[in-house]
Amino acid sequence: MSDILNLGLLQNTLRTATPVILAALGVLMTDHVGIMNIGMDGMMLTSAFFAVVGSYYLGSWVGGVAAALIAGLLLGIFFAVFVIKFRSDEFIIGVALNIFAGGLTVFLLRSMFGVKGAFSSPDIVGLPTFSMPWLEKIPVIGPLLNENTLLVYVSWLLVALCWALIYRTPWGFWLRAAGEHPESLRSAGISPEKMKYEASLLCGVFAGLAGAHLSLGYLTMFTENMSASRGFIAVACVIFGASNPPRVFAAALLFGFIDALGMRLQSVGFNSNLTSMAPYVVTVVMMVLVVLRANHRKKKLARA
Repeated sequence: MSDILNLGLLQNTLRTATPVILAALGVLMTDHVGIMNIGMDGMMLTSAFFAVVGSYYLGSWVGGVAAALIAGLLLGIFFAVFVIKFRSDEFIIGVALNIFAGGLTVFLLRSMFGVKGAFSSPDIVGLPTFSMPWLEKIPVIGPLLNENTLLVYVSWLLVALCWALIYRTPWGFWLRAAGEHPESLRSAGISPEKMKYEASLLCGVFAGLAGAHLSLGYLTMFTENMSASRGFIAVACVIFGASNPPRVFAAALLFGFIDALGMRLQSVGFNSNLTSMAPYVVTVVMMVLVVLRANHRKKKLARA
């Protein structure tokens, strides 16, 4: 049991949860303006591919992250134009985006690098890891928080920043009003459509960061469909956490823990199909709890 439940499990939890945290922050931005972006999985996948492309050709992790951010932003604009300007169904556009991303990355992987399935190279520069000497002296906390990649720490800061922006600034008030009371916001002289565009662009930025961590932080390579439905799990975390950044962060950590635990169990002989399925079972349980919670509230209101 000590081979499974140890400090390494918690370290892996932070790494596996990071792309889900970043993706979920993007989804909650659009959720606050009344748009549920289920295309996040495709946005993450495309960003992960271009992170590898940028890192490989520019010889720098900074170039990789920049390429991922540009890809995420472009897809965020694409999603926003169709959903906001042309008033297309957000779920149809999200599904189309996921299908498009899967096909595009497979095509580009074969045409640019001449390989199928996966691409890795010593020329791909991964995200740097950081170590803080003053933390090393603290038992448990030191080893847990040290030697993580840059985006692990950035994701924690972004959770706090998103909470402050959404609940403690006028911009956050306008953001929430764009989804809850758009006409009231319009009468105050602020365009709900503008807020929706801004939320979609931020969603693209978060998707870019999530994709960059997948291919340059979590791994240093690109594999076909490497997002592995993490975008959908991010959506589930947002629903479960009621679009509140700290709650969403906790839900993403739960997914990361189950995912990391599954990998540990594989190493001691558990069936890989069962352990790989565990994070998605937890996601389904999350959704069931959300439905039960909503039904309980309805009954409570009916009694009142």
